[in-house]
Amino acid sequence: MNRTFLIARREYAAYAKTVGFWLSLLAFPLFGVLGGAVPILIRTSEPVREVAVIEEGPAAAGLARAVSDALRREADRQAERAREAAEKAREVTGMATPPNAAQGALASLDRTRMRIVATPAEITAAAPGEAQTEVVRRFLDEDTPKEQRLDAIVFLTRDAAGKPGARVWTARATDDTVEDFVRDALRAANRRSVFEAAGIDGTVVEATESFRPEVTAFSPRSASGGEVSFRDRLPQLIGLIAGFLLWSLIITGASILLNSVMEEKSNKILEVLLSSASATEILAGKVLGVALLTLTVLAAWGSIGAVGMIGLLPQYAGDVGDVLLNGGMLGWFAAFMVGGYMMYAVLFAAVGAFCETPRDAQTLMGPIMMVLIIPLITMQMALRTPDAPAIQIISMIPFFTPFVMMARLPSEPPMIELIGSIVGMFAFALFMVWIAGRAFRAGALSDVKLSWKAFGTAIRGGGT
Repeated sequence: MNRTFLIARREYAAYAKTVGFWLSLLAFPLFGVLGGAVPILIRTSEPVREVAVIEEGPAAAGLARAVSDALRREADRQAERAREAAEKAREVTGMATPPNAAQGALASLDRTRMRIVATPAEITAAAPGEAQTEVVRRFLDEDTPKEQRLDAIVFLTRDAAGKPGARVWTARATDDTVEDFVRDALRAANRRSVFEAAGIDGTVVEATESFRPEVTAFSPRSASGGEVSFRDRLPQLIGLIAGFLLWSLIITGASILLNSVMEEKSNKILEVLLSSASATEILAGKVLGVALLTLTVLAAWGSIGAVGMIGLLPQYAGDVGDVLLNGGMLGWFAAFMVGGYMMYAVLFAAVGAFCETPRDAQTLMGPIMMVLIIPLITMQMALRTPDAPAIQIISMIPFFTPFVMMARLPSEPPMIELIGSIVGMFAFALFMVWIAGRAFRAGALSDVKLSWKAFGTAIRGGGT
């Protein structure tokens, strides 16, 4: 037992004392923050497109105004969404002024995507056809001075039946923002004209299109027994995040173990360890050492998240703490983490015992990682339909239980399913320990290259 703890301490210190470990530990929350901030930055930094709108012929009269009216209505809708989001942010945070990050997100809701500018006289003066096309190309060309350059030029027309249409020239061939907006604006204009031709007042049409019904969700399972609030949806969100966190922690820890065993075998360090400790002690020590390393990562991430939430969103912090502590989620999280880590850690360690280079490990690791994509997809589905038969079945498969059942937990699955999945997971984990122990012993004591055949032979007769 002493040798096992010595190996565990050595395994833990080998990583914990390196600067790279702590940098990678901080990278996850940092990239999480950046991942949430990047869409906001993209939205706020997106340039406002300057667009010239031209009516071609008397038949197209009024279409330019229809486009500009549609742009005005969109700006009003965005301002209303920004106002509603600001009110909800104040209600949730209890702050008169939202945090800077929230202010940036709210500002992005109030930005218009395009602005209609005066049409250059050269375009309107040019004769329709090739001459006008050349002028249009020049105003869209990147070599044109910025103060004269346009992002898009729209020619509005009507066909013989009076239906509106448009030709949209854009500076970037892949940018269809103006095209989509003009299409929607002309569709609305055509609908309005059809209704007016049928004797329906245009203001009635506009009021009908702008109507936004107030819909409130109720559920007998809500905290208040009535209206559904964000607090009622929070457990599902936390369950999903916990499932992804478990997946990341378990696979990261198991991968560290794989690389550690593989590196020590290639450098003949494993042979030295086998001269003073048994294969079982080495495997147990390594699994324990990396487990402590994984707990260190979890503690660091949890501390960073708790401090950040308490400092920035204290009201959220109280709700999250209530869900984790009073709902028993922390206990289930710990159980799923232990069982899941046991399964994958010993499996990856056994694979590493047969490998000396990463290329050797690809024979088995490729299929294993492909299978591990299944819970990532299933967890997202469990957010909306946690009791779907397919999700129930997948959550009972031991390899997927830690992740999918964690995502299902907030929906309060039947206790028999929870207990059954836990028992099945730990029973399978013990079976994996037995199998992987035989494979690890055989791989550590031989120079056989990894293959499915060699791995199966080691499991059937890995020695004692």
